[in-house]
Amino acid sequence: MKKVLIITYHFPPNRSPAGLRPTGLAKYLPEYGWEPVVLTPRLPGRMPLGFKIVETPYRDTFRLPKIILGVDAQQDMMPQLAQLKKKLHIRSERSFFDYLMVTLGEVTAYPDARKGWRVPAVKTGTSYVRQEPVEAMISTSCYTSHIVAADLKRLHGIAWVADFQDLWTLNHYYPYSRLRKWLETRLEVQTLAGSDALVIASEHTAGKMRELHKGKSVRTITNAFDPADINNPPAALTKKFTITYTGNTFSGRQSPTLLFIALAGLIAEGAIEAGRVEVRFYGAEAGWIQKEAERYGLENVVRQFGTVPREEALEKQRESQVLLMLKWNDPTEKGIYSSKVFEYLAARRPILAVGGYPDAVSDLLNETGAGVDASTKDDVLRALKQMLDEYRREGGVAYRGEPSKVDRYSFREMARRYAEVLGHATQQNRPANG
Repeated sequence: MKKVLIITYHFPPNRSPAGLRPTGLAKYLPEYGWEPVVLTPRLPGRMPLGFKIVETPYRDTFRLPKIILGVDAQQDMMPQLAQLKKKLHIRSERSFFDYLMVTLGEVTAYPDARKGWRVPAVKTGTSYVRQEPVEAMISTSCYTSHIVAADLKRLHGIAWVADFQDLWTLNHYYPYSRLRKWLETRLEVQTLAGSDALVIASEHTAGKMRELHKGKSVRTITNAFDPADINNPPAALTKKFTITYTGNTFSGRQSPTLLFIALAGLIAEGAIEAGRVEVRFYGAEAGWIQKEAERYGLENVVRQFGTVPREEALEKQRESQVLLMLKWNDPTEKGIYSSKVFEYLAARRPILAVGGYPDAVSDLLNETGAGVDASTKDDVLRALKQMLDEYRREGGVAYRGEPSKVDRYSFREMARRYAEVLGHATQQNRPANG
C-alpha cells in the first residue's frame, strides 16, 4: 500500500469543521490503496482512529494577545473573540473592537493565524519522510498547511495535491486591505506553483482557481459525510414539529427572517398551535436571532441552546422533523457548500434551505431529493404548509432522499475520487524525481 502524508492543522479532537475533510480522507483512503499518515500539531487528546498520526510542536502566533485578552491559550482565538465581544455587550458589527481584531489579523496572521506551525511542521515532516517512503502529500485545512507542503515538496520532491475547502485570496469575504491582498495573491501563486494538482470543494469556485493558477490541474471533490454517521436505524422523532439548526450563524450573511415570517403567519391563521412547534438553534448564541424572533412574536417558539458536543448535535438532527439550512445571502457565494449540509444528509431528515439564491446547495437538494430549496417568502410558506399537513396527518415528516444519489456525497466516494487524483499526481511527478 502506498503512503500519503496528509498535512492538516485541524484534526480531531480539534473541533473545527475544517478537520472533517482530512479525517474522512484518512479513514477511507486505505480502501483504495493509500495508507494515510497525518501530520498535525500536538493534539490535546487521542482518538482511536486506526491510522498513524505524526504530531508536531506548535508555536502559537497569538500567545501574547491571548494572555492580554484573557482567553484560553489552548483554543483558537477567533471563536473566543466572538464570545468575548458578547461578554462586553458589543452588538455592532463595525465596532472599534472589530476594527482592532481585523487590524491584529492584518499584521500578525499572515497568511493565517497558524503560521507559527510552519517551522516545526517542516522539521517533523522532513524527519518522517527520511525514514519512511511517502508517495504523495495532501495539504488541507489552512493556508499554512499548503506552505508546509510547498517546503516539503521543494526539499524532497514528493508528489503534492493542495486541497481547498474555500478559495484563498479569491474568497469574496477576504477581510483585509488591498495591499495585503496583492501581496498574499503573489504568495498564493508562488506557494502553489510546485503542486501537482489542486482540488477544491465546489465546481462553482473551481473556475476562479483555474483563472489564477493557469496551467494547473484543478479538480472538484465536494465535502462529504461519514457513512458511519448515517441515521440507521432511524431515531425516534420529536412529538413537536421541530425545525433544527446546528452550527454557528453569521449576521449579515444569513437570515432566518423568511422562516420566522412564514411561521408567524401559519400560527396566526391557526395552521399550527405555537405550543406544538419549536425552532431549535444549537451553536453560539446570537442576540440578533433572538431579536428577530421577538420581532415576529416567536420568542416562545425559537430557542437557542448554545454550543453542544458534536455527538449531541447529530442526535438533535436525527430526531428533528425538519433540518434548517440558512443559505448565504450574497449571490457571489453561490458555489459554497456548508459542511452542515453534508451532516444533514447523514441525518436522513428533510432539509429546508431558506433564503439566498439558487446555488450549489440548491443543486444538491434537487439532485438527491433530500430537501426543499426555498429562496422566497412564498417558497418557504409553501414548503412549511406541505410539511405541516404531513406532520398532522402522519405524525411526522417523511424523508424522501434517494440513497444511491445521497451516497455520492459520502467520505467513501470522496476518498475514491481522491485516490484517482493521487494516482495521476504521482505519475506526473515521476519525471521530476528522475
